Amino acid sequence: MNIQQLEYLLALDKFRHFAKAAEYCHVTQPTLSTMIQKLEEELGVKLFDRNIQPIQPTTAGQKVIKQALVVVQQTAMIKDIVSEEVHSVSGVFRMAVLPTIAPYLLPRFFKNMTGEYTEIDLRVQELQTIPTLEALKEGTIDAAIIAAYPLEDSLTGTTLFYEEYFGYVSPNESLFKHERIRTSEITGERLWLLDEGHCFRDQLMRFCQLDKVKKNQMAYNMGSMETFMRMVESGNGITFIPSLAIEQLSDEHKKLVRPFTIPKPTREIIFVTRKDFVRHSIANVLMDLVRKSVTKDMLTLKVDQKLV
Repeated sequence: MNIQQLEYLLALDKFRHFAKAAEYCHVTQPTLSTMIQKLEEELGVKLFDRNIQPIQPTTAGQKVIKQALVVVQQTAMIKDIVSEEVHSVSGVFRMAVLPTIAPYLLPRFFKNMTGEYTEIDLRVQELQTIPTLEALKEGTIDAAIIAAYPLEDSLTGTTLFYEEYFGYVSPNESLFKHERIRTSEITGERLWLLDEGHCFRDQLMRFCQLDKVKKNQMAYNMGSMETFMRMVESGNGITFIPSLAIEQLSDEHKKLVRPFTIPKPTREIIFVTRKDFVRHSIANVLMDLVRKSVTKDMLTLKVDQKLV
């Protein structure tokens, strides 16, 4: 038994498909299949039921997979400990970022990073909050940027900055005539919202007390923030956007932005890692680069802002 076999085992459990797992591990399918078979022969037990599609781990396989995850994580941590001992700011670093943060923060972040830290192989993926937290616990990512402190005992977070929410209002809406938005004026009938599961949606639903939005509103709950912005620009409805998104708007489209009345809804952007995370040198560099990517007034919570 070796670490490579355990990594193949975890990949197969993730994809439940030999070809996809092999592609993920950058090996041929016969190579991966052979290694899994040898592991099963050594352990004297079948780890996967191949008669079901997609394949499923057996009862014994589930237990082995659970322990394999621990072993692979601990092995990776040995390398991290050595790198941290010499304060190395290099190597592969896997980070997840919320889809409601990534399009507006990452272009600014990578602009600051370019040329400074060429030895960091930063691999970023967009994930919603729940899959992000699961990936952190499983060790498939090193860190994440999300919009709420993690409640899990195994995770910890550090505040990066605070970002205010704004309304994005079509000229055809009555709210367009107002300089500021009152939550009592948002009825929901023409409001474009993200799907359930996005903390962006959940935070604003609570703040605007939209828990009793009409059932026909559900027809509007599909798409992305960028899609909703295009809908508003074409003259249809209202949506919400974070402050970093405003800087990417044309002067004409900035006329559609409406701030909230006090207290202004604001989200806290958090850098999250596992509590047993050891690569603090590279994490501190990345957090510093993120903070330099936003304006100084976003580094503190103002008295007229309210966390949601």
